[in-house]
Amino acid sequence: MSINIVELPSDTHSPSNITCSNCRACCCRLEVMLITDTGVPKELIEKDQWGGEIMKRLDDGWCAAVDRDTLMCTIYENRPWICREFEMASYECETERKDNEIDPR
Repeated sequence: MSINIVELPSDTHSPSNITCSNCRACCCRLEVMLITDTGVPKELIEKDQWGGEIMKRLDDGWCAAVDRDTLMCTIYENRPWICREFEMASYECETERKDNEIDPR
């Protein structure tokens, strides 16, 4: 019995080049619905046209909780459930980065 080993191109099994240090927080421009209570401060919550709670966004379209100088979340420990599920280098993250022309590769 022989085993054939197929060598895959190196880019198919290399780790992603997406990290927090090269993130431009493009996901922080998405509308974030508040589904569960995580302790988001009331001043960062708005109502959408249907009465649902969403994260407040400023005139630039970015989440009000994002520090514009560091691009870090100012309420990280209390961030909404959706933000907790939007993982770095996930498919959704890569899609948003490509849609916003942010691709470190």
